[in-house]
Amino acid sequence: MARVTFNEERCKGCGLCTSACPKKIINLSNRINQKGYHPAEVMDMDSCIGCAMCATICPDVVITVEK
Repeated sequence: MARVTFNEERCKGCGLCTSACPKKIINLSNRINQKGYHPAEVMDMDSCIGCAMCATICPDVVITVEK
């Protein structure tokens, strides 16, 4: 099973990962980080296939994918 983690304090909530995810399981959180952005989060980790498309497209390198 794959595990995706976000460095939420560095995430600027651009949403690129939400559109890149083929399973559509990443959304922007309702929480606000210290910089004032809504960080991305995985809503259903069990559905993650570990493709790392989210990490590849992230311009700020805040996503880690472990298989």
